[in-house]
Amino acid sequence: MGKAWTFGENLNTDEIIPGRFNITIDPQELAKNVFCEIKPAYSNNVQPGDVIVGGQNFGCGSSREHAPIAIKGSQAKCIIACSYARIFFRNAINIGLPILECPQAVKDIEEGDDIEVDIASGKIENTTKGHTFQANALPPFVLKIAGAGGIIPFLKEHEIEELIG
Repeated sequence: MGKAWTFGENLNTDEIIPGRFNITIDPQELAKNVFCEIKPAYSNNVQPGDVIVGGQNFGCGSSREHAPIAIKGSQAKCIIACSYARIFFRNAINIGLPILECPQAVKDIEEGDDIEVDIASGKIENTTKGHTFQANALPPFVLKIAGAGGIIPFLKEHEIEELIG
């Protein structure tokens, strides 16, 4: 179980991690500045297992992988949003950051609510309010990528070295 950190519509990648911090791809370094301009308390107060909640078009903007890497580095369990920008969605999957789409849950969840998420089934519980929601579950192959820590570790784990060099 974790606390909810809520964000609005059209949260762009520069709001997630401003470009001036994109001089590294180290997840822990990026996590130090994630959401620094729009929610400065996040990086010092986020706990492993906390959940990011956003509206429509989460992660719009640039195609840099830094934004999902920064969120993953902060040890957030997952992101729940109404919808995702296509490239952010793909980047999140590639780096093993679980993302769920569930507009009903987004409308219900408020900042600081206690949230329990079962990534495999897509079940979301707002234990603060006693409400349960069903997101579209991630496909099994996406769960395997997330479980491995991203597409590169997944390919290495399955001995597909020729595809990754």
